[in-house]
Amino acid sequence: MGHGGNVLEELMADHREVEEFFGRIEAMTRGQELRDLVDEVTIELVRHSVAEEEYLYPAVREYIDGGDRLADKEIADHGRVEKLLKQLEKTGADDSQMMLLLQQLMDEVTAHVQDEEDNLFPMLRQACSPEVLDDLGDKVRRAKAIAPTRPHPSAPDTPPANKLLAPGVGLVDRARDLITGRGRS
Repeated sequence: MGHGGNVLEELMADHREVEEFFGRIEAMTRGQELRDLVDEVTIELVRHSVAEEEYLYPAVREYIDGGDRLADKEIADHGRVEKLLKQLEKTGADDSQMMLLLQQLMDEVTAHVQDEEDNLFPMLRQACSPEVLDDLGDKVRRAKAIAPTRPHPSAPDTPPANKLLAPGVGLVDRARDLITGRGRS
């Protein structure tokens, strides 16, 4: 969940972790182990997305020329991913739609990661001081620690509403996870 380093290092470590989850998912077909793995990747993707929406994209808007357009595109990517995660949450591991939805999710996330790492992150690295990037890394780690763990496609995705609501929603999600054992595999 928290890897350390500046915001770019933190988020790229998250990206590598999700890619590892995807590799494990591709090796499976059905069953409870797949359901558990889908729950784990959902938790990580939701936490990551919430942290990016709370801190990364506002920084993109502030520091990069044309940042509003870039941030809006990334938030739209998150919206598509969150809808897929919500569908996966409702889909049983033995459902014939599971693998189709997972492939759509992996394709969407992989394209988003590549776009961020090839375009957005280099622009931010050039536009921000090391101190700003370090501070953003700390904020992102704190946000991930209290972020929701389940998809909420209707929740606000821009400040200030997302920063106000996410901790409460995260608390409820983590309580549900504790009761059900979700995310403990």
